[in-house]
Amino acid sequence: MPTNKIYGPIQEDLSKVEDKLRSVSKVDFPWLAKLLGYSLKGGGKRIRPVLTLLVGKFYDYNLDYLLPMATAVELLHTATLVHDDAIDKSSVRRGRPTINSVWGEEQAVLLGDYLFAKAGEFAASTGNLRAIRLTVQTIMTISSGELNQAFNAFNLKQTRDDYFQRVSSKTASLFSMATESGAILSQAPEESIELLKDYGHNLGVAFQIVDDILDFIGTEEELGKPVGSDLAQGTLTLPAMLVLERYPEDNPVKRLFQESGDKQKHIPLAIELIGNSPIVQECYNVAADYCTKACHNLSRLPDNPSRQALIQLADYIIRRKK
Repeated sequence: MPTNKIYGPIQEDLSKVEDKLRSVSKVDFPWLAKLLGYSLKGGGKRIRPVLTLLVGKFYDYNLDYLLPMATAVELLHTATLVHDDAIDKSSVRRGRPTINSVWGEEQAVLLGDYLFAKAGEFAASTGNLRAIRLTVQTIMTISSGELNQAFNAFNLKQTRDDYFQRVSSKTASLFSMATESGAILSQAPEESIELLKDYGHNLGVAFQIVDDILDFIGTEEELGKPVGSDLAQGTLTLPAMLVLERYPEDNPVKRLFQESGDKQKHIPLAIELIGNSPIVQECYNVAADYCTKACHNLSRLPDNPSRQALIQLADYIIRRKK
């Protein structure tokens, strides 16, 4: 199902989020305005602000609070992408040159910092201390996940538990922030806040697993970046972990992580091995289980179009190609 149909209940208000994002780049400093405009026009599915708005529809749908929070969530997401690209020295994101490749790594880091701060400003404008605290905690959680990944680059001793902990920090924390903040700001009952927080967490884990699958089986055109990028950075994702489990003695992932010199030659071999094995389906099964967990308790929420949209979004996460 196309996202525009899933987003139906909040499509009109999502355009208001876009307006607020455009307003962020209207600053007096021309170079900053250019960097902000470039980073915020990078496309994307806007899943995180959509979650905040959809969740708000279950209870008191007050755009005075939900709109700045949805904008804050997307600014946080954009900031993490800008920093990720600078850390990884990536040259392409969503089919376009990255900030760091065009303007330099220092500028990218500072831009990411600015976006984090701007997200905080939007969150603070809600006047809700709980939502503000959640925003700050999420930034810390994401940063700790990034540090975890950096310190474990090319480390073969990582476990599945290590992987899911990293995914929870780097990706799922922002999804759960989107849903939890939407519930808080719409004055949802405490039980519903916890339920929607869990939905966001499980959806975020599933989203990242599918991302990790696509890094091996997608095309550069679909992904907007080179295939096998995670492996090239020494990041051990679930498909690569299954290679290590299935072929413990010798495999291209192990050789890439252990050998010095030209490591890149092992990446096409790993891509071929994963693409021609049951590993891809095994990973999709894990992602599907997380989507099932995400939707398990949605029946306890008010029956409205948003509830069906959340179910459809979980299905979209599994079926997407980029």
